Order: sequence, then C-alpha cells, then structure tokens
Amino acid sequence: MSQQVGPMALTQLGDDEQLFRDTIRRFAVEQIGPLVRGMDESQQMDAGLIRKLFELGLMGIEIPEEYGGAGGTFFNAILAVEEISAVDPSVGVMVDVQNTLCVNALVRWANEEQKKRYLTRLATDTIGSYALSEASSGSDAFALQMRAVKRGDDYVLNGQKLWITNAKEAGLFIVFATIDPAAGYKGITAFLVEKGAPGFTLGKKEDKLGIRASSTCELIFNDCVVPAAQVLGEPGKGYKIAIETLNEGRIGIGSQMLGLAQGAWGYAAKWAKERKQFGKALVEFQAMQFQLAEMATEIEAARLMVYNAARLKDAKQEFLKEAAMCKYFTSQVAERVASLAVEVYGGSGFVKDYPVEKLYRDAKIGKIYEGTSFMQLGTIAKLMLGKI
Repeated sequence: MSQQVGPMALTQLGDDEQLFRDTIRRFAVEQIGPLVRGMDESQQMDAGLIRKLFELGLMGIEIPEEYGGAGGTFFNAILAVEEISAVDPSVGVMVDVQNTLCVNALVRWANEEQKKRYLTRLATDTIGSYALSEASSGSDAFALQMRAVKRGDDYVLNGQKLWITNAKEAGLFIVFATIDPAAGYKGITAFLVEKGAPGFTLGKKEDKLGIRASSTCELIFNDCVVPAAQVLGEPGKGYKIAIETLNEGRIGIGSQMLGLAQGAWGYAAKWAKERKQFGKALVEFQAMQFQLAEMATEIEAARLMVYNAARLKDAKQEFLKEAAMCKYFTSQVAERVASLAVEVYGGSGFVKDYPVEKLYRDAKIGKIYEGTSFMQLGTIAKLMLGKI
C-alpha cells in the first residue's frame, strides 16, 4: 500500500520554481547589484538593464507562449519580484507593475486583437504602466475626474493622472477615465493608450524619498483621441478591472516588501559577523543574536503570507483577504527590518556608502501605494466582520 503524499509546504518550491528562483537570484546579484547606487543617485533606470529584463523573459512571465511570453504562473512572477527586490526594490516594482498589473489586466480583459497587438510587445520590448490615481482620487480611487467623451468611433480624453509608476519608460498605458460622471463608479472605463498618442504628454517626474530609480510621473491628457477599439473590457467596466487587478497587485507589493526585508536582513547578518566590538564579532553578543532571530522570524511569517496568497490566486480560489493581509503585514515587516538593519550597522548604516540606508528609504512606500495600510485594514475588517 503506497504512502499518501500530503500537500506541499507553502515555502517548498517545485524543481522548476527552484531553478527559476535561483536564476533570478543570480541575475539580480550579478547584473542589478553593480548598478543599484548609480541608478538611485541618477533617479533613472539603466537602459541596458531593461533590455536584459526582457531578454530573460522577466517582463512577460504570465504572458502565454503564443504571444511570445514565458507562459509562467502568477507565483513565478511573485518569486521574480521577491528576488529582484532583495537587491533593488526599484527594479522590483518595475517588474511587478509590468506583470501583476499590466499583463494581468490584458490577459484577463483584452480581446484577441488587443492581445495579439500588445501582449507580444509587452513580452519583448514595451513597458506597461497603470494609470488610475489622480490628485483627488488616491485611496478614494473611484473619485477620479478624468473624462472620456465619445465622438464617433473615438473617445476624447481630458484630465491628469498622478503618481504613475513606470511612466517615463512605458510605451503602453492602461488609463482609467469616466464616460458618465452621473453613473459614479459604473461610468469608469479603461483605455489602452500608447506613448506618443496626440494630446498625451508626460508631466512632472516626482523627486522621491525611495525607489528613486523607478519613475513616477504625472500624465497629461489634452483632447487625446483614443479609438473606441482601444477600450479594455467594456465601457463602464473599468471599476471592475481596477479592483480585480489591484487585488492581485497587492500580492506583488507584498513580494517586493518581502524581498526588501530579506535583502536588509542578509546585509545585517553579514555585517554582524564581520564587525568587531570589544574584541568580539557583533553576532557573538546574545542581544544581536536575538535581534537577528526576531527579524528572521518576521520575514518568514511574511513569506508564508505572500506565498499563500499567490498560490491561492493560481489555484483560482478566493484570495482577497489574504492579499490585503500580506500587503499590510509585509509593509510593516519591511520597514521594521530595514530600520533595525540600519541600527545593526550603527553609524555606517546612516550613510550612503552602505546598502541598508537605501533599503530603509525604499521601505516606506510599501505602506502607501496600491492601497494604504489603512485601506488594507478596512478591507480585512469588512471581510472578517461583515459590513458594520
């Protein structure tokens, strides 16, 4: 009688997943690592690195092979974001937005003609950007003011978008506008807008605290004409696309924060082994051992939450609560671990000569974008307690 094999542990990787992770880890250390400080200081993503991300297939992980993608899983994308973010969360968020937001939205909502036109480009040379936020619609995402007016076979877009990730490098933008303000959220529609479309320009590029190599820009639409064939999904269904895509994207941010925390812990542990005080390595002091152990425990808990949410998504099971929890928790862990890593380094951790200073700056955004911590707690409470 054969022994029944139980379910695989959440953090146990299959052979293909392990090979994939190890490949990305090596690439991140060897190809991204030497560029991190320069990109942070110049606030610009290295063009050669972007080409390598495409060549390795990291910008089209879930794109089906028939459109030139890797045909991988959502969990593969999460692994990639984690490993890259351990070296540079700026590159991690570029890969994250491309895969968990833009590619996901197109795979699920685009018609066949749109898939052939855009998924093939996203897999090979085109970066995607997700344009939802506005000056008056951050956490209240559906209070957006951008208008789209139907004129014959076209829509004319007018308005502005703020805080748009990947904006400087992107060739394709998923832009949300309302076709009927009186309809409220049911008037929101998603449009596929290409870079260079008449009436569409990039505005101010933000000078940020962290993830500085990742571009965050204003988008300006002034009588921008978009063919009706560029509507993603159906008119008035943009709110559904936004909600469902962001639910998946939160797992991606959880993975970014997980990778950041792991990277910070690795630097702190290495420093504690090498740095000597009072004739002993820091790691020989019990207080330091306990601090590193506590950090590692929180990281492991974060990893379990991220992997669980990602595997639920791949299994086509409900994951909304788990996505909100992992986004909330990992952002807390990343900020705390990165802060403690700076303290492990002492004065050296407060200067730019060492990597933990940057990771500490990068960590702050985790509690803010793709749904603030308060928004995640609200979602969790509603799902756990019902409408109050």
